[in-house]
Amino acid sequence: MDNYKLLITGGIPLVGETYVSGGKNTSVAVIPAALLSDEPCTIENLPDIEDVRVLVDILTALGAQVNFDPAARQMYVDPRTVNSFKVPFKQSQRMRASYYLIGALLGRCGHAEVGYPGGCAIGNRPMEQHLKAFRALGAEVEDKGGVIYANGRMLGGDVFFDKITVGGTINAMLAAARADGITILHNAAKEPHIVDLANFLNSMGARVKGAGTDTIRITGQSFLHGSTYSVIPDQIETGTLMIAAAATRGDVTIRGCIPTHMEALTAKLLEMGVQVSDMDDAIRVRTLRGHRAVNIKTQEYPGFPTDLQQPMSALLTRASGDSIVIETIFESRLKHLMEMRRMGARVQIVDQTALIEGVTELYGAPVTATDLRAGAALVVAGLMAKGTTEIYEPGFIERGYEHIEEKLRALGAKIWREPVCDHTDPCAG
Repeated sequence: MDNYKLLITGGIPLVGETYVSGGKNTSVAVIPAALLSDEPCTIENLPDIEDVRVLVDILTALGAQVNFDPAARQMYVDPRTVNSFKVPFKQSQRMRASYYLIGALLGRCGHAEVGYPGGCAIGNRPMEQHLKAFRALGAEVEDKGGVIYANGRMLGGDVFFDKITVGGTINAMLAAARADGITILHNAAKEPHIVDLANFLNSMGARVKGAGTDTIRITGQSFLHGSTYSVIPDQIETGTLMIAAAATRGDVTIRGCIPTHMEALTAKLLEMGVQVSDMDDAIRVRTLRGHRAVNIKTQEYPGFPTDLQQPMSALLTRASGDSIVIETIFESRLKHLMEMRRMGARVQIVDQTALIEGVTELYGAPVTATDLRAGAALVVAGLMAKGTTEIYEPGFIERGYEHIEEKLRALGAKIWREPVCDHTDPCAG
């Protein structure tokens, strides 16, 4: 349990300029990929978030030499000293993306023992497609006692995904990068961080073509050299800041982002009546009037991202009219709306669909974050609400957003931390 709570006094328009940190979803794929190199790698523009720090611990436990400088947003990884293919179970439970270590270790060692991922409670995270890909590349895979045991020399082959899977696509790319022969991934995911992973692998001498399309071709290499690589800006942080600006009816310019990655969100904000202006590497969001209700259905990229559904649905609780939100990716990603009922939101949830009746006002209340993006949604709600909102379990937010409190304060938000006390551990004073 976090020993602090996050407090927000809402009703203040966000105004000014801010910047976007390096991508969380890219970072948690690129860092394990460094294990595939035969030489040291330097990864730049990394966000200072909990998931990155967990990966430092995991790679160190595997024997790699790792130095992460949060101030410089830079990590040095020397995988030549790796002497283990077993990820400690407790460490695998600390984050969702720990399963990328399976593909990376299979590619490097031909062996991997990795516990099932932890992280956010947003529903079942089936790994059937991951395991199918490993088997298609020659691995023997056993799922036993919450641990995946995988062994085998990677051999190129065709991988046919039954459904689009971001994690499965990344894992297959990692396993195939050093396989013998050519691997073709069919029905692959197209997300920006998959393209970024391919670019990183290619910077080490890998041969990956087609990333960003539904067919990725990987020619395995026996040797990968070191590389210095900068990860792309965080698409989801960009979107969250855009939504926060719209929610507070402010005027915010977000710099260091990639506007083309935000087209699905931008289209919905424009539909709501929000003004969105794109520049080369910046987006300006401002609101001059009330918001109109819209309908949203999450889809794989380039559709509306599931990671932005929660902040966006928080915004819709104050839109004029009725909105429908359909979550197609994860089955437990509507819990934040149940918390927002305490703040005055009018919401009905039927299976994977939320029916949102917009209200004119939200009110500050104690709420609890149940996962990373739910925490971001509650921050958006707190910024909109009248009075003060208390967010418990805010540590989830730190998993994926770098210094979000400081960024919001710089835009005028009243957001701060206070310790959480109970009778067994009273606060000082």
